[in-house]
Formats: sequence, C-alpha cells, structure tokens
Amino acid sequence: MPYCDQSSNGIRIFYRRCGHGSTKVLLIIGLAGTHDSWGPQIKGLTGAVEPNDEEEAPTETVGGESNTLGEEVREGDGIEVCCFDNRGVGRSSVPTEKSDYTTTIMAEDALALLDHLGWKNAHVFGHSMGAMIACKLAAMAPDRICSLALLNVTGGGFECFPKIDLQMLSLAFRFLRAKTPEQRAMVDLETHYTKEYLDECVGSCQLNACWTHNMTSKELETIRSSGFLVTIIHGRDDIIAQLDHARRLAKKLQPVARMVELHGAHLVSHERPEEVNLALMELIKASKSKLEPEEWSHLAESESGCLVLKIQPPLNNRNKDGANSLIMYKLLGKLHLSFLYFFGAFSRDMNTSEILSK
Repeated sequence: MPYCDQSSNGIRIFYRRCGHGSTKVLLIIGLAGTHDSWGPQIKGLTGAVEPNDEEEAPTETVGGESNTLGEEVREGDGIEVCCFDNRGVGRSSVPTEKSDYTTTIMAEDALALLDHLGWKNAHVFGHSMGAMIACKLAAMAPDRICSLALLNVTGGGFECFPKIDLQMLSLAFRFLRAKTPEQRAMVDLETHYTKEYLDECVGSCQLNACWTHNMTSKELETIRSSGFLVTIIHGRDDIIAQLDHARRLAKKLQPVARMVELHGAHLVSHERPEEVNLALMELIKASKSKLEPEEWSHLAESESGCLVLKIQPPLNNRNKDGANSLIMYKLLGKLHLSFLYFFGAFSRDMNTSEILSK
C-alpha cells in the first residue's frame, strides 16, 4: 500500500495516484472525507478509473465534456493526480490529541507528501476543510504551487457555522428525531446536496482544524503576490460553507482570484462534476499559458464587488433568503447553535454512501 511515512512524527499518510503526465495535481479532501471522494474530478482530469499504484491496473478513458477538455491537455504532457486521506481518517494515522489537528499541521502533511512523491510543484485543489489546508500550504510554500483551486471554502472559525434558516432548522429537528442510521443518513444527504440532485440520484478531532483555521493578512498577501492563479468554486445552495464567506475570500485575493458560482450545495463537485472539472481545466490551462492575473479575473464586478463567473443559469424561482429567513437570522443570529455543525453537516456516515450507491 502507498504510504508517505514521516519519521519526524510517526504519521503515515495514505495516498493514491491516477493518470500519467508531467502536469501534477494534488487533491486535498475535506473534513471526514477520504481520497476516493475525488472520483468525479479524477475521471475528469485524467480519464483514469484505477490508481497507478495497483499492480497491472487497467487505465480507461471515459466520455463526457470534461474528459474531452482533459484530452486537450493530455495531448501535450498528460495529467497525474494524487489524492490522499488526511490524518485522522481512512487509512492514514489517527493521532488522538486534538492539538495534532490544525490546518497548518495538515498542510505540512501535504507538503511532506509532495516531497515524498518527488513533485517539485503541483496544481493544488482543495474542498471545504481541504481548501483551508490548501490555503495554508500555498502560504507556507508558494514556490511549490502552480495554481490553487478552493472548493466550498470558508475562513474557518465561526465561518464554519452553517447557514441559519428555516431549512437548516428543519434539518436539525429531523436529525434529532431520527431513530435509525438510515433516517440520519437521509438528513445528512439533504445537508450536502440540493433537493433536485437527490431527486435524481439518490473524525471528530478533525473539527479542531476547522475551528482554529485562520488566514492572516500576511498569508493572504503571500498567496496574492506569489504569481499563481486562484479559482474559488462554490455552490450557491451551500448551507454548510456559506457563499458570502467564499466571496469575501475571493475579494481579498484579487486580482489573482476568479470566483465561480454553480447551482449546487456543499458537494457541488459531485452534483456538477462537468462544470467543476471545466473550471479546474481552465485554471490548469491558464496557468500553463502564464495568463496575467488581470486577464484571469477580467469579468465585470457583481454587486458584492466580487468577480463572478456564472457557468450555470440562475436558480429557478427559489428564494431561500426571503422574509422568513431574514426574521430567523435576526432572532437566532446570536445563539450558539453549534449542535447544527456536529449533527452531520460534515460527517460522512457509511449509510450515506450506501444510499448514494443505490
């Protein structure tokens, strides 16, 4: 089994590699997720469906718009991706001390993995907590970053609180009343995906990394001034990592950051894989062509002052921020509804995977 062993602290990080080529992509998954959560992006970027590290593993190409785009890049030198289990989940080591889990420490794990792989630099893509880790990695070792993609990201700390509206309160109530794993899994699904998607297809210590995450002004300036391009991808219906937090981060990273808003929720990478993969491929190609930051984020400013690339059409007559939600914000804005965060907003219950696979 492929492991990155860190002799300095005894941590073992499990990883997989897929695809072949000189273009390297490191994928960092979020809270409680494992390496295989990146399946749609691995297929879209490399066309591979099996890891390189399996003996005589077959390699296939799959159809679809995103893979056609991938072929355009692979004609030149190909793409190899590496995905891994963060400490505390999957097959990687599980330290028992909460202090062993910070985004800085986990970024050091990712950096050690780059060294282990012998990758001088890579395109680094992270989701949720993985995007927080990616930010720390970019600030820690900017010379190792070719480009940076942040999916469904927030600034950590209290920005990790989910959106407090009638939908979230309903989910919390239903979760507390759920008596079976299947019922809790259904609530978890509705937290991560939009209703339309579900109609079509249906590690506690790690929390410390989210709560303690914070990007300093100096770290943000390092990312902004290091010469690589940034894409921030977010689902408009994300009630876990709120869209406004991602927009603020994109604004702080101007002019190198482009904001991509898609119709989807917290797992937009699974709901909208073609659109997400398109945005990632555009980032890789723009980086290869050494596109200037001003050209990268050339789009007109929205009312929020954030540069926005809207790949999907506007949502269909759904106003989740209407009068009732506004009243609820005012009444409950100061309450510490931390239980909403714990009840399954980020958890990956095995029952969830079973329901999705049906």
